[in-house]
Amino acid sequence: VQLQASGGGLVRAGGSLGLSCVASGRTFSSYNMGWFRQAPGKEREFVAAIRWSGTSTLYADSVKGRFTISRDNAKNTVYLQMNSLKSEDAAVYYCAADGVAFRTVLSSLAYRYAYWGQGTLVTVSS
Repeated sequence: VQLQASGGGLVRAGGSLGLSCVASGRTFSSYNMGWFRQAPGKEREFVAAIRWSGTSTLYADSVKGRFTISRDNAKNTVYLQMNSLKSEDAAVYYCAADGVAFRTVLSSLAYRYAYWGQGTLVTVSS
């Protein structure tokens, strides 16, 4: 499976940015999807996840209420809408696909995700 993330860029603090991730190579609609991020000098951290059906989501506390994850299974695409961006949101954002189909429980653990995109850079200016 291949994941292609896009949409990163430079945005002012308080602004918004939307990321997209297109999947190919397997049945996208069968797998939970997640977004992670990694800032320079920091470990990769969980941002958000969405169930394969789109009926459930999970967010890191740091982005809850500001970020929204969604998916369009017809387009094999998962989205991350980021609002009220802060300087601490600046990072390379990665989309990831769960390694197990139809997993019931959403996970914030990176090792649950078997496939990763190349990352897209989000820069937030103050």
